Amino acid sequence: MIIQTQAFARAGLIGNPSDGFYGKTISVIVRNFAARVTLWESPELEIIPDQRDVSRFGNYDALVHDVNLHGYYGGVRIVKATLKKFADYCREHGVALPRRNFTIRYHTDIPTRVGLAGSSAIATATMRAVMQFYGVEIPKPIVPNYVLAAEMDELGINAGLQDRVIQTYEGVVYMDFARELLQKQKHGRYESLDPAQLPPLYLAYDPNRSKDSGAAHSRVRVLFDEGDAKVVGTMRRFAEITDEARATLERRNHERLARLIDQNFDLRATIYDIAPENRRMVDVARSCGACAHFSGSGGAILGIAPDEATLARLQKALGEIGCTVIRPRVV
Repeated sequence: MIIQTQAFARAGLIGNPSDGFYGKTISVIVRNFAARVTLWESPELEIIPDQRDVSRFGNYDALVHDVNLHGYYGGVRIVKATLKKFADYCREHGVALPRRNFTIRYHTDIPTRVGLAGSSAIATATMRAVMQFYGVEIPKPIVPNYVLAAEMDELGINAGLQDRVIQTYEGVVYMDFARELLQKQKHGRYESLDPAQLPPLYLAYDPNRSKDSGAAHSRVRVLFDEGDAKVVGTMRRFAEITDEARATLERRNHERLARLIDQNFDLRATIYDIAPENRRMVDVARSCGACAHFSGSGGAILGIAPDEATLARLQKALGEIGCTVIRPRVV
């Protein structure tokens, strides 16, 4: 039996990055890109590396290019960490796994480290595959917890639940990560929204602007935990504009939603260091008459392009600074 699973890229529509700080977000799945996992029974347990795990290069320039694009670590460590957390879940819940081994491999076409949740997609697809192989059903709201733990607890990557929730639920999801919810039920409140409420969106990305998203959150995490008034207040404001954005979606008030998307980025810039090349993406998009904010932690932006003329202007202007502009497929 060959098992094949996948998890799509995602883009934060509003509220990002408050998911890791007891905030609220709305996120959309991006079916244009996916991480895919194939698993089959075998005599030994083996993880097959993908091309981003290679350690043989044609020349020195090829090595440097690979490091700039993928960093120093590929996806095998994510697969391994996810398998470890699946085993932890089974042990914690008294699930005895049969002595069956498998071979697992992954492949992804999600642009690397540009805020489209490529790492968590590998982990989510891996979790789906191993659950299916062993016939173990983890409650849907809990799956993101273990996917996140694979990256945070096992690999020390700072992140929030948003990516894992939207990749588990897909479509469009409103998420409330209030501290009392997480403490009481061990997960947030996740509600699927009607994708038909969405305005026409655009997504722009540049893989050459790739960065480690975990590093971006580390300093803010320290300030938040220390009770820094500015950081705590900004995270609270992210939650407020997320609730307002949900109301605007229900009313189809896309002009107001555009202003909230712009506000999301402007708020972020008050507490995060924004790399000049990433700020330029936002500035160029706004010069075309479109709203813009980060889909994740930099390297990709999301906004509204209400018509094809606006989309064409974005493709031309952002293309001149090395970005690809697409319409994200949510359904």
